[in-house]
Amino acid sequence: MNITIVSVGKLKEKYLKEGINEYLKRLSKYAKVDIIEVPDEKAPENLSKREEEMVKEKEGQGILKYIKENMYVIVLDIKGKQLSSEELADFLSQRAILGESNIAFVIGGSLGLSQTVLNRANYKLSFSKMTFPHQLMRLILLEQIYRGFRIINGEPYHK
Repeated sequence: MNITIVSVGKLKEKYLKEGINEYLKRLSKYAKVDIIEVPDEKAPENLSKREEEMVKEKEGQGILKYIKENMYVIVLDIKGKQLSSEELADFLSQRAILGESNIAFVIGGSLGLSQTVLNRANYKLSFSKMTFPHQLMRLILLEQIYRGFRIINGEPYHK
């Protein structure tokens, strides 16, 4: 399986980089995983709705450059469907069975994702109704993908 994580913003925190690298190493026996960072746009707190949409659209164009036609696109969206770890494992397993083995997970910036990116999505996944920093979401996502592969392969994992 080929997994691409397209994420808005540059990762700066050393502790997050270390955690991400650890999960990339662990995942390497199950799948090929690439992380692509798309530049985030400056977004001061006092933006109008129109300006927010323009920022999201510009970031969205950056995201879509890396989304290939044959990719099954899963966007992380607070309004998406919430899955348990076991359900995510089943979901990933189904993608493989259906021949959808090129998967792109998309993590938006601080303002979220553009409607264009949401429209391209095959699936909208929510990790929680809570909001998480998009940099931290990379680590959480990788951990859950890793856990999913452990479940798929009948290997021990913590419930």
